[in-house]
Amino acid sequence: MLTCLNFAREMSFLGVTVRLLAAVLCGGLIGLEREYKRRPAGFRTHILISLGAAITILTNLYLYQVMHYHTDISRLGAQVIVGIGFIGAGTIIVTKRHRVKGLTTAAGLWTAAIVGLVCGAGYLELALFTTVLVLIAELVLVRLEYYLKTKAKQAHLYMEYRKAPVIENVLAMLKEKGFSVSDLEISRSADESDGPLFSAVLVLQIHRTQTVDELVLNLQRLEGVTKVEET
Repeated sequence: MLTCLNFAREMSFLGVTVRLLAAVLCGGLIGLEREYKRRPAGFRTHILISLGAAITILTNLYLYQVMHYHTDISRLGAQVIVGIGFIGAGTIIVTKRHRVKGLTTAAGLWTAAIVGLVCGAGYLELALFTTVLVLIAELVLVRLEYYLKTKAKQAHLYMEYRKAPVIENVLAMLKEKGFSVSDLEISRSADESDGPLFSAVLVLQIHRTQTVDELVLNLQRLEGVTKVEET
């Protein structure tokens, strides 16, 4: 550990202040990326979670080091790690297209809470290094994730259409283009002013010579199809 930061590891006013500011800084940096992408838990949420976690571990250390209470100094921190799951679960939703959203935000909240615990414990080097790694994962590695997605051998499509027989035309086109359907789920919503609305979720097997973007454009041109997109 860096000896120049030893003052921040002491239970003094300066040490506690530095730890709390580090928790705000690290939580804010992690939350900035989520805020930029307009996610439910953004800049302020990550700051509050990181700061709350730091206060929790500082309280534990205060009880043990200053008040000399014989208590497990990891107990409150462990409760933070478990309790943050309730907040993280609130950011995860399953859309009507059977697509899970919010997993990255939930993971970021969980990480921000642990970073806050680390800041509160005074291990500032680990907190800052972890924050840098989180930002690299969210800002840089997302491009690698997109590249791997384009090279995937499987694709998920969500489609909306007005008449039930339309799905037969869709399956015929997929067979003609050489796509094989490994899974298909069809649902029907309540009748609207212009009739019922059908939706389908398709899982396709892709060959190297085929592109999903071109297939989506071809499906959108089919009569009766109102919406097609890759999920």
